[in-house]
Amino acid sequence: MSNRKVSERSAVPADGDAVTMSARKRECRRDVWAVVAAVVLIALAVVIGRLLNRTVYGSEGVLRLGWPPLYAWWLPHIGPGTPAALAVAALVVVYGPTTARRLSWRVLVPAVWGAAMAWTWSLALVDGWGRGIAERLTTGLEYLRSVNGVHDVPAFLRDFTNHILVGSPHIWPAHVAGHPPGALLTFVGLDRIGLGGGAWAAAWCITVGSSFAAAVVVAVRALCGEQLARQAAPFLVLAPAAVWIGVSADGYFAGVSAWAVALLALAATRTTRLPGLAALGAGLLVGLAWYLSYGLTVLVVLGAAVLLLARSARPLPLVLLGVLLWVAAFTAAGFWWLDGYTTLVERYYQGAAKVRPYGYFIWANLAAQVLTVGLATVAGLCRAAGPLRPAVRGMRRRPPAGRGALSVLIAAALCMMLLADLSGMSKAETERIWLTFAVWLLPACALLPRRAHARWLAAQAVLALLVNHLLLTGW
Repeated sequence: MSNRKVSERSAVPADGDAVTMSARKRECRRDVWAVVAAVVLIALAVVIGRLLNRTVYGSEGVLRLGWPPLYAWWLPHIGPGTPAALAVAALVVVYGPTTARRLSWRVLVPAVWGAAMAWTWSLALVDGWGRGIAERLTTGLEYLRSVNGVHDVPAFLRDFTNHILVGSPHIWPAHVAGHPPGALLTFVGLDRIGLGGGAWAAAWCITVGSSFAAAVVVAVRALCGEQLARQAAPFLVLAPAAVWIGVSADGYFAGVSAWAVALLALAATRTTRLPGLAALGAGLLVGLAWYLSYGLTVLVVLGAAVLLLARSARPLPLVLLGVLLWVAAFTAAGFWWLDGYTTLVERYYQGAAKVRPYGYFIWANLAAQVLTVGLATVAGLCRAAGPLRPAVRGMRRRPPAGRGALSVLIAAALCMMLLADLSGMSKAETERIWLTFAVWLLPACALLPRRAHARWLAAQAVLALLVNHLLLTGW
């Protein structure tokens, strides 16, 4: 046989290779269609939202939003953070995937946190130091307005619920009234140790909030394997969610919750030298999260998924102990969580929720999440649907691993989001309120083909930069 015939035969792909290429093309087409559907959803939310906002209730549109479905206003602008944001985005897009593969694990985790912090700071500074950082948590709706009113903590806790409803004497600002007292007490504590004011509060929220990236990487490695964790790392760094983490207290809540889940994953899989301490730490952070935001009780869904994936209930006693310590402390001091929550529900429908239409936000909230998690995550979620069914089917015989385990984790995060959506207690502002849930969708990007990671990372960065430079986001 001549050399020419050999080379011609070797150039023809084997049947298996052809099938593989065909399957890859189908998956890529599904990615594109998922992204197109997400863009259409956003467009519909914007157009229909603007039409609904023409219905005036009082002096405002019925949605109480400047640029529905987001709590934002159209204001194209640049700022001192613009060059830094462009630089961080470019570095992560070009070097992020390779660096995530090559760094030692001990170096990768803090590097992810540091890079996510740099991305969040730079995006916040696009709005300038005052408007974007120092003054963000000092507005009339925010926590810092009430810090100087807390002198006696037990007295504050005993009386907290009496100032939630509209018409109450010395009514709390909207964000204080809308959360358990742990949120305000955080900023009171910072003030008491000499870190008072908007700049320190913002630094706290960005530092803790951006740490979610490291926590999610740790959890994904423990439950799904190191390869997927490394592939997810750059996407966690360049998350569009950073637009709202910097600066909002909900970013701080997301960081606390992410580490609670990460510690639970380490304890359940026993991939730490001190699983008991990790379990107690997870419980303490879960308990803290419940006293930071009422909506974070749905963390039990993600916690249950972690225990199912690890096939272990060993951490439960210590987790419950950690939670009960917070419950006992707050209850003994005079604040009963259920009283606070039921009073909040009444307050919620005294405000904008009374006029905001449930029928719009039940789907427009999901459109807002596309802007929070990015188009790469949408494509990743589409890919996660494939491994999910066999993973769930086989769970009785053996715990899923790898992509199957990641799909289960992502499905649990989606369930938390849907529960919050159906509750009717999340009409608008979910780009901020649902950060705790959204950050657990981001690892879906690890399921995208590795050769396309740079392109998808660029898409994530461009989306975040457009939102931050075209809109003035608020909360």
